[in-house]
Amino acid sequence: MEKKTNSSNETNMHEEMRRAFSMLSGKWKLEIMWLLNGRVHRFGELRKAIPGVTQHMLTNQLRELEADGLVSRTVFAEVPPRVEYAMTDKARGLGPMMHELTLWWEVHGASIPHRKAPSAKRKS
Repeated sequence: MEKKTNSSNETNMHEEMRRAFSMLSGKWKLEIMWLLNGRVHRFGELRKAIPGVTQHMLTNQLRELEADGLVSRTVFAEVPPRVEYAMTDKARGLGPMMHELTLWWEVHGASIPHRKAPSAKRKS
């Protein structure tokens, strides 16, 4: 009797999930996406909304999200220049997941030991 396995399908799914997770991995990416899920933000608004993120790190994370097609960057020809960041249609598909994560936190967040929020290291 031949044993059928789904190991090939499982391997493919695992690889696909690793690719999906890598698009959202990064110290600030999920927080950026959560903020952009609510509305369009300018760079300075994002920086103020995410305590501890450095300008350099926020720029890098936004560039990676843009390269992966999850965030759009719109530059307006104004003086001074205005740049806005928004979720793409592709990223809008993550909205239900973010909603579920919010619901999960409302139920379980109080039972999870509090850790201090990450902060940027400053040079003396």
